[in-house]
Amino acid sequence: MRWRPLLCGATASLVLASAVTPAEAVEDGLTRAPGSVTFSVPRTFGAPGYQLRIDTGRLGVTASRGGDPLLRTAPDAFTFGGGVATGVRSVTKQNGTLVAVAGSTTGRTVTLRLTPKADRFDLRWSVDGEPEGDRATHFDLAASGQWYGGGETSEGKQQPYPLSAGAVDEPEFSPASYMMQEPYFYTSKSIGVYVRTDQPMKVALGGGRADLTVTKAGEYSSTVFVESSRRAVYDDYVGEVGKPEKSDATDAEFASPLWNSWAQYYRDIDQDKVLKWAGDLKAAKVTGHTIQLDDKWESNYGNLTFDAKTFPDPKSMVDSIHGTGQRFGLWTTFWINLDSANYAYARDHGYLVRAKGDPAKPCTVKWWNGTAGIIDLANEAARNWYTGNLRGLMSKYGVDGFKFDTRFFDDSCATSNGLTPRDYQKLGADMADGFDQQGAGIRTHWGNQRYGFVIRAVDADASWGGLRTSLRRSMAISGNGYPFVETDMIGGSNSNPPPSPEVLVRWAQAASLMPLMYSSTSPVSTVDTTTGKPVTYPAETAKHYADAVRTHAKLAGYLKTQVRQAVADGSPIMRPVFFDFPGDHRFDTIDDEWMLGPALLAAPKITEGTSRDVVLPAGLWWDPGAKRLVLGGGTLHGYPAPLGTTPMFVRIGAPGSASLIADLSR
Repeated sequence: MRWRPLLCGATASLVLASAVTPAEAVEDGLTRAPGSVTFSVPRTFGAPGYQLRIDTGRLGVTASRGGDPLLRTAPDAFTFGGGVATGVRSVTKQNGTLVAVAGSTTGRTVTLRLTPKADRFDLRWSVDGEPEGDRATHFDLAASGQWYGGGETSEGKQQPYPLSAGAVDEPEFSPASYMMQEPYFYTSKSIGVYVRTDQPMKVALGGGRADLTVTKAGEYSSTVFVESSRRAVYDDYVGEVGKPEKSDATDAEFASPLWNSWAQYYRDIDQDKVLKWAGDLKAAKVTGHTIQLDDKWESNYGNLTFDAKTFPDPKSMVDSIHGTGQRFGLWTTFWINLDSANYAYARDHGYLVRAKGDPAKPCTVKWWNGTAGIIDLANEAARNWYTGNLRGLMSKYGVDGFKFDTRFFDDSCATSNGLTPRDYQKLGADMADGFDQQGAGIRTHWGNQRYGFVIRAVDADASWGGLRTSLRRSMAISGNGYPFVETDMIGGSNSNPPPSPEVLVRWAQAASLMPLMYSSTSPVSTVDTTTGKPVTYPAETAKHYADAVRTHAKLAGYLKTQVRQAVADGSPIMRPVFFDFPGDHRFDTIDDEWMLGPALLAAPKITEGTSRDVVLPAGLWWDPGAKRLVLGGGTLHGYPAPLGTTPMFVRIGAPGSASLIADLSR
């Protein structure tokens, strides 16, 4: 616990005269100079101190330390409904809050409130007489170094790393999004920006600026963390939104893979294929804890009944899976297609989310499987009906758990009972928390860290680029306070042709050095669903895949400790190297190395070839592959990484390092 005093002061006023005095003037902690007013936050135990400057020629804010800018707004700092804040009329200090009153291009008055504390400041602004709508704050990217956070960029888009290294355009950055997104960003200068809103946002980074827009807002409200390290910023954010109260996954689900049918067969699935797939995996010694049947097991989407044509005897299928020592699960959604028998029942009983502008009608949405209504989770009777159907499947067939897919809400629909899109996230999380999610987790976000769900990255291409993007997404999710992460299905799952043997193996190797492994494409054989032709992998593919599974199993004891730590204090398990080595800025842009807990540096090969450069942080490291000690602080050029090798290094002296070396040497 860091002791941090709050900063407050007596009410004082500093009115800006039309004729600016060249010399600086100090009044109650405010320093006035031509074009600016500055307030200094002193350094305290555990907090580095900073200065806040309000630019008065055109309203703007700069946070700095020792003359170095840490965060600076762009010239058009604050915009709303076609208007832009302009010159400042006055600055007052009221009970520890700096209040700047400015004009705007629309003639309305803009009021900015900054409340400084030892390690952060609240930044809020509003427009007098302006109806609720968009409120945007614009930042200069260069002043803050590199930008990270935010979560996943939209499916089908490349995920830049850092975000500021590419272009981000998310006009539907929302609590209702299918993407794992959080209104939180942090920078290489140890600044964090947490936007406080329950409504959708618009987020854009590029062209040297970051534009963070809240919608349906009367006030823009945010907290800016000002720290000496990025890990400290993370801790501040988790302190605001909450840490996991438990791990939703079991020890077994951390220790071995979940096998889900989606990328193996997509929708061309039946009972015989499921049993052959499971049998081939067992023969290749790449089994896991669960076999999970994904999309297209239902008679129609939303019916929650097996399709009798393709699954004539579901009970015997489930019994066969149980006979291998594995559990069985089903994919399910909250969306009911209009041609489903359950749609009419749900509609007639008022169980569906309502349409905007016409509460007498259900809202209809288009998704990847047709047109549907959405179960209204705000309706207790609807929730009970839906969960009753799920429990019926468990009772009748022996189903052990579920993969919950799609979203809990859609922004095109109307909420019920005055709830917000963020409220629907919580309702969905509460409902899903009553079932075993089998390591597939659920895509719930926007402040739902406390549930401790496993979080899977969104669908990625079955390619080298898909592997890199999925790792970037996993890192972003973990850095947002969700420590129990996994990539998309190993090998990718974006309805592409199957991955090459090399992509499949390298993906499995990378996933083996993460908290959980989420598998689908069999390393024995699969089907190219774009052509309908079978694909058989070379025998070494299954061997290398099985080796990756065994490597992950060796980490089980270490991961168990990291899970306990995450529940204790919110520590991310998979994290950027700079979280543990804050002064090593070589890692600001490295996306193919990460720390797994405090003792293991993961450096898997995620591109073509048989070698890679490995950047090692300072310290002494154990190389399990070469069985040798390596002095860190430099770069291992051309480190050998043939297909069967997964580069990793154990940090000597770090918590858990001794047992980790012993386990990896088995």
